[in-house]
Amino acid sequence: MKFQQGDKVVLLHSGEEGEVVDFINAEMALVEVKGVRFPVYLDQIDFPYLKKFSQKPAPVPKAKKFAEDIKKEKATAKYKVGEGVWLSFLPIFDKDVFDDDIVEYFRIYLVNQTEHHLDFKYSLKFLGETDFELKNDIIALQDFYLHDITLEAMNDSPKFDIEFSLHPADKKKQPFLETSLKIKPKQLFKQIEDTRLKQEASFSYILFDQYPDKPEEETDWTKLSEAGYRIYEGGKFQRHHAEPARTVVDLHIEKLTDSWQHLSNLAKLDLQLKTFEKFYELALLNHQSQLIVIHGIGSGKLRDEIHDILRHKKAVKSFVNQFHPSFGYGATEIYFDYK
Repeated sequence: MKFQQGDKVVLLHSGEEGEVVDFINAEMALVEVKGVRFPVYLDQIDFPYLKKFSQKPAPVPKAKKFAEDIKKEKATAKYKVGEGVWLSFLPIFDKDVFDDDIVEYFRIYLVNQTEHHLDFKYSLKFLGETDFELKNDIIALQDFYLHDITLEAMNDSPKFDIEFSLHPADKKKQPFLETSLKIKPKQLFKQIEDTRLKQEASFSYILFDQYPDKPEEETDWTKLSEAGYRIYEGGKFQRHHAEPARTVVDLHIEKLTDSWQHLSNLAKLDLQLKTFEKFYELALLNHQSQLIVIHGIGSGKLRDEIHDILRHKKAVKSFVNQFHPSFGYGATEIYFDYK
């Protein structure tokens, strides 16, 4: 490799001098200039002494329009401290046969605009199959380059799953926060067009605004049941005309109907989601602080559908799918905010 970590280099497109602090892959290095770190293609940097003995700078290829460095990108960002964690997409353009700009691929960044240092586990999935995984951490008020993804791949409705935890852990905060983002092709092309019209460099999706606090007390459902309190089972709602709100709803299909063996997978999922929606609304009407939905583990289809619904609910402050002493990993805890 031409360069090594610690080499002094010059940026060909701006003439600024910096230092190679790390390598992202065989084609890109992480360069620091005046305290700001950002990724740069290796063919866009050179040794400073070559600049000093040459009158002409190395030509920049005209076939592609590369993005501005991260320092300039952050200068145009509209996010402020406390506005949460975002997944940002930076389109990289190329020229077609008619010399028009077209999106070739996207550079994906994790943007942490909170005061927390976070550990994260990132995965990209297509049709339920994992295509890319990464574990790392991101400090407060910084961006983290994840990877590139082609425009063609974005047409396959990719699903981005990211699990966060505090670094270090805080006893007053939730141990984990699970987030997910699924982008449909129609939404993607609208975002690209809006970005062009607004003359912005990138577009972003918020993953969460604030890292959630841990509930003051964790309910021991076994002890409550033994004390005479009733733990609700979703299938029993059909026996009542007016249902009371419940803090725990079990969506296992055998709890919802006695004739589940003859239902198709689609019909089972439809019944489970309708049951969930019913008791979600009841929880809101009764101003519950939280709701636990037991969906089981299985293939994860029911869990993913419920999480997609929750991400569009304004009253949901946060939700987590973590180990629970009573339900294992088969339940999601939902926390509400009525402000």
